[in-house]
Amino acid sequence: MTDYEAAIAFLGEWGRFQQQVFFLLCLSIIPNGFTGMSIVFIADTPRHRCIIPAHANLSAAWRNSSIPLEEESHSGALVLSKCSRYKLEDVRRFSERGLLPGVDVNMSNVPTESCLDGWEYDQSVYISTITSEWDLVCGDRWKNPLTSSLYFCGVLTGSFISGQLSDRFGRKIVLFVTMAVQTVFTLIQVFSPSWTTFCALFFIVGLGQISNYVAAFVLGTEILGPRVRTIFSTAGVCLFFGFGYMLLPMFAYYIREWRMLLLALTLPGFLYVPLWWFIPESPRWLLSQGRVEEAEAIMRDAARRNKIEPPPVIFGPLQKELQCEKGKAHNICDLLRSRNIRWISVTLWLVWNTLTIAYFALSLNTANLYGSAYFNCFLSAVVEIPAYTLSWVMFRWCSRRLTLFSTLFMGGLFLLFVQLIPANLISLAITLEMMGKFAVTTAFAIVYAYTAELYPTVVRNTAVGTCSMASRIGSIIAPYFIYLRSYSVSLPYILMGSITTLSGLLSLLLPESYGMPLPDTISHMQHFPGCCQKTPYILTHTEEKENDAEKKSPVVP
Repeated sequence: MTDYEAAIAFLGEWGRFQQQVFFLLCLSIIPNGFTGMSIVFIADTPRHRCIIPAHANLSAAWRNSSIPLEEESHSGALVLSKCSRYKLEDVRRFSERGLLPGVDVNMSNVPTESCLDGWEYDQSVYISTITSEWDLVCGDRWKNPLTSSLYFCGVLTGSFISGQLSDRFGRKIVLFVTMAVQTVFTLIQVFSPSWTTFCALFFIVGLGQISNYVAAFVLGTEILGPRVRTIFSTAGVCLFFGFGYMLLPMFAYYIREWRMLLLALTLPGFLYVPLWWFIPESPRWLLSQGRVEEAEAIMRDAARRNKIEPPPVIFGPLQKELQCEKGKAHNICDLLRSRNIRWISVTLWLVWNTLTIAYFALSLNTANLYGSAYFNCFLSAVVEIPAYTLSWVMFRWCSRRLTLFSTLFMGGLFLLFVQLIPANLISLAITLEMMGKFAVTTAFAIVYAYTAELYPTVVRNTAVGTCSMASRIGSIIAPYFIYLRSYSVSLPYILMGSITTLSGLLSLLLPESYGMPLPDTISHMQHFPGCCQKTPYILTHTEEKENDAEKKSPVVP
């Protein structure tokens, strides 16, 4: 398969076939943008205070003074307590005696109690969220970040199984099955009777969300030519993801009730059913399975669409090598089998993990920033558009390794600078945070395409899925980075900035793939570390023996 690119060169780079594949696969990414980030609004915590029941029989003065004042951690301002109230028995006794709060009674001496009758929630921003519906506050506030973490556990599971399923059964079928899973289970989520049921369904939604994203990404990478592939894998899928992300705050602004918002975000998923008849299977994958006739049929249909006459035999010279590759089944263990691929995999897993922590922590933090949650979320989404455009420019003309290093390193520095800004310069702090989000998003777009270039066709979907799976450890703990704000506002930025900067330095060890053809077999991969120059990977003695054994194995016609 070393001559695959040459075999399909007759199609050209940007005919009708490539345009159709490019735009339809990009369209399939849009729901991922608003599904993955919908928790920002669905699980946001409105302002709340303890309920003072009507049967307490308090005077107006005491009813208005039944909630103690507390100092807000990040601003130092005095606000009404969210989790306590003055003990109603004592307050009722003072009210019946006609005493006035703060005048006849020193309120600091009045004992407090928890919100025994529940909470009342401010509805000026949200009519309802899962937090207000199931009281995920105070003693149960740990459930709020756990909701997001369980979703990312589903993403981790999907990353683990979808890559292997896709490499075994095909990119197309996994793409559409997981799109159906995401849409159907999000619809069922609308009718969740409890927080536990919501989380169980959210886990499955996460499983489907990452699976169809990775399948669409790899499918486009393998079908499209080198130049268009670069645009697709950086600006293409990412811009459409960003467009979906931008739609989320617009939907949420007009739909303030979480069940109706979720329903509105679900319905577009049913519009993707007809795409089954327009998106083909990956010819590269078909060839890796020895299904040469099916791959040629797709290429001939593509030539017809592009109004080009195909050669009589397209993949004939490759069949012997393909069938040798077919004789060996590949799985996730191949990513650790040899020293070279093992070090590349481990390094990429660490880089992906750091990127995921920074990206999702910054995205989930928009509701905590000063000002409107809707505007901040929209701003966070808009920042991604130029970031994805820059990722394409850098990926098209610059070194992969240096591009990834520079974006990671700068993103980490911006986040470290945030905690140095005085509390009164809120706009400057938000600007630095958005610059950090810009750099991290650029790096995220680059690492997807870079990873796909480093791994060969026989394990590419498994490799990208496994990198995504490894990174989900970061996404699972990302909500708890935001949770650290309750202890120190600066702590999340210090941690994110430090690990992102260190990850940038680590990425310099990866091999360079700029200007190199996509590897089709493991023996075609470059060596680690690749910090000096682009050099083809040299097989070890053991790997040479394994390769010779594969070639000598009998080929079944």
